[in-house]
Amino acid sequence: MKDLDKNKRRFKARVLDWARKLDARVLTVAVRPMRKKWASFSTAGRLTFDIDLLKLRQGLQDYVIVHELLHVHVPNHGKLWKSLMRAHLGDYEIQEAELQRFADTASKKGR
Repeated sequence: MKDLDKNKRRFKARVLDWARKLDARVLTVAVRPMRKKWASFSTAGRLTFDIDLLKLRQGLQDYVIVHELLHVHVPNHGKLWKSLMRAHLGDYEIQEAELQRFADTASKKGR
């Protein structure tokens, strides 16, 4: 249990670091079990991440973190969002595909 709490704290700190880099206002960050998504973002500034992300490598975690935080400024997955993903993560499609493979084996649907 102690390791889980420590991992959650580290993850939340990384979320807040990314939020500063991306100039994204975040009020709360929660890590809890989610059945169908890796994360969710509310326009009120609440971010919720699936606890299973803590099992993944940092690059995949960063993909999900940046993906959600960019929605603070860009509400869709259009050209601007894709350009920003590339600017911050490079070839983000590689992480996206890897995350999808993991999701398929973990029976998650969507992101």
